[in-house]
Amino acid sequence: MTEEIVIKVSDVHKTYDETKVPVKALRGVTLDIKKGEFTAIVGPSGSGKTTLLNIIGGLDRPTTGSVVVNGMDISTLSDNQLIDFRKTNIGFVFQSYNLIPVLTARENVEFVMLLQKVDKAKRDARTKEMLQAVGLGDRMHNKPTELSGGQQQRVAVARALAPKPSFILADEPTANLDSSSTANLLDIMAQLNQEEGMTFVFSTHDQRVIDRARRVVTIEDGKVLKDEWR
Repeated sequence: MTEEIVIKVSDVHKTYDETKVPVKALRGVTLDIKKGEFTAIVGPSGSGKTTLLNIIGGLDRPTTGSVVVNGMDISTLSDNQLIDFRKTNIGFVFQSYNLIPVLTARENVEFVMLLQKVDKAKRDARTKEMLQAVGLGDRMHNKPTELSGGQQQRVAVARALAPKPSFILADEPTANLDSSSTANLLDIMAQLNQEEGMTFVFSTHDQRVIDRARRVVTIEDGKVLKDEWR
């Protein structure tokens, strides 16, 4: 693993004050993620782990503090700049898959590359490569409703990986999967982490994911409680 820091979170606080009683989701989180990590952010429901992942991914903004990704302080970007930044730097895998229901598996995987204006030949080759990598080369013309939950999540992983992002953020990616599908998905991610050096950061309370992680960051009440390397 190189020592290149791809994510630098510095004294990040996040308060949601839309309700009568403000909710302090993060309370001074500081964290560095280096290239090639396979890291799980863990903690009970309401601990702040999903908020932290959303802020790292530019889906939410810190109330105070900074988040530097690939050398750029994303907390200073406009909404449009953030959209462009996410498109070219970050791959997302969500608990709910977030596939586009009217598109086939192939069309879902190539969607971000279309937005990036990748030429058709490269787009087609990369889409096929990623669907084969997740074991769905024979299901590329199926729509999400024609796939099982595990297969849909693997399409979501292929979509996240296809544009070759700097890193992957996965929010509870195994929450809706059975043991076999979870093992398969983690095998795929671990292989891509080892062979292509992709950086993975998971938000999870799934012990199966925690057992496979090489670093476990525990968050409780919006603060980093423990940071353990395996």
